[in-house]
Amino acid sequence: MQNLTDEQLLEAYAQAKKAQLNEAFLTLLLEEIKRRNLQDRI
Repeated sequence: MQNLTDEQLLEAYAQAKKAQLNEAFLTLLLEEIKRRNLQDRI
C-alpha cells in the first residue's frame, strides 16, 4: 500500500468499488485512505 501515491490509492478504491470487488479488499483500501487522511477526497 505504501508504494501507491495518494492519487493511485484513490483511483484503485474508486475502480474497486465500481467493479464491486471483494468487501475485504475495499475495506483494506479504505483503511489506508483513512490512515492517510484522504477520506474527504472519495
